[in-house]
Amino acid sequence: MSIDGTAAYDGVEGLPPLVRRAVQTARQAGFAPSCRPEQGRLLYALAAGAEMIGETGTGCGVGLAWLASGARPGARLVSVERDAHRASLAAQVFHDHPQVSVICGDWREIHRDGPYDLLVLDGGGQGKGVEQPADPHRLLRPGGTVVIDDLTPARHWPPRFDGVVDRARMHWLDHPGLDAAELRLGPDLAALVATRRFAADQ
Repeated sequence: MSIDGTAAYDGVEGLPPLVRRAVQTARQAGFAPSCRPEQGRLLYALAAGAEMIGETGTGCGVGLAWLASGARPGARLVSVERDAHRASLAAQVFHDHPQVSVICGDWREIHRDGPYDLLVLDGGGQGKGVEQPADPHRLLRPGGTVVIDDLTPARHWPPRFDGVVDRARMHWLDHPGLDAAELRLGPDLAALVATRRFAADQ
């Protein structure tokens, strides 16, 4: 999710129909921090190579709609949202897409359907930080990809946040079981994309 992400769709044309539906739901609900179009296009591209896709922090379903729009036929998608009202709204967006499941609960509910080929960790930092980070060995299949969304592009090394080393970002960049890179999606927006190594590579 991104601050004012829903507003970023104003005037944007050529969106997948499911994304348009989710954006409209977010607007009607007054939900501002949706996945931005730049993020969505990345998710759309990554989804094409995955059979099992997970997401935390559904919001009103904008990011999930990008994933579902890019996914191959037969792929399954699971997303977890802790706010019951938003989870209900998102579920309505996907009412005619039986391959998509929206679960209301803590982000850890994502474990019950893993492991995943693609996992998007969003939702206010849940599972992304160093206090209780998601475990890629438990949640990703070997060769699977995790996306850490909604970062400010790093301009120094090591990357810093509020004047101190960004420990959460470094956790993923230095993770011994992952090959990770930061992708700049806009002047003020970046994402980490990391692939779980196969056992022989670890």
